[in-house]
Amino acid sequence: MTIFNSVISWFMKKRIHQIELFMKYPNEVQEEWFENLIMGAENTEWGKLHHYKSIENLNQYRERVPIQTYDTLKPYIERMLKGEQNILWPSEIRWFAKSSGTTSDRSKFIPVSEEALEECHFKGGKDALTIYFNNRPNAQLFTGKSLTIGGSSQISQLSPDTSFGDLSAVIMKNLPFWAEFHRTPNLDIALLENFEEKIEKIAKTTLDVNVTGIGGVPTWNIVLFNRILEITGKDNLLEIWPNLEFCFHGGVNFTPYREQFKKFIPTDNMYYIESYNASEG
Repeated sequence: MTIFNSVISWFMKKRIHQIELFMKYPNEVQEEWFENLIMGAENTEWGKLHHYKSIENLNQYRERVPIQTYDTLKPYIERMLKGEQNILWPSEIRWFAKSSGTTSDRSKFIPVSEEALEECHFKGGKDALTIYFNNRPNAQLFTGKSLTIGGSSQISQLSPDTSFGDLSAVIMKNLPFWAEFHRTPNLDIALLENFEEKIEKIAKTTLDVNVTGIGGVPTWNIVLFNRILEITGKDNLLEIWPNLEFCFHGGVNFTPYREQFKKFIPTDNMYYIESYNASEG
């Protein structure tokens, strides 16, 4: 695992130059992505409706594409849930992130393309790790496993080729091999629908694992931490996982939980990174 850690950290550190360029030229990067997205979707039903092929700048886009809500996009998304393709995006859409309702609908179903996974969610995770390894050159994160608690996913009743779940489940179902190799517990446990059963099985199957990192929603993690300490009778997590060094958290504001985490993991060497990994991207 030491060699694996060295190789992965080397690749991560090579990315830092690109991140620095993003920071130095944010407007240019955004303009380039805008052009790529417009060109990518120009032959879709949506792109043809709004004449994407002749859009040359942001002002033209604003003029042609009205501000949308989930309700205005819902008819298109419902067709995609039934298996129709090339509606909003050209590549095949097989996954939808089920987001808690903040509109008139109880739940929103956000189409997740392969490009969204690779260029947004996965790359965002890699960039966070890149920053971590750049700031901590001697990090040993990949000498062990990262413990992650996922949500749940299921096959859509509208199409046998369509699946949906909360974003964490969609991401975990599609992780690249190197990330899956580094993760614990097994997917069949991490994505269990029954939360109490999931916590119990994770607690019992990870006690003897060399956990070096933790990821997930702080509120979920706290439930797991309490159960692990209850099972083992230990005072803190470092007595179980002495090499724990990294926490990648999101989903809720971390501030109310920071002191609790310090009690669970009483060390100044713990490194925390917060992300806002929304279903929309």
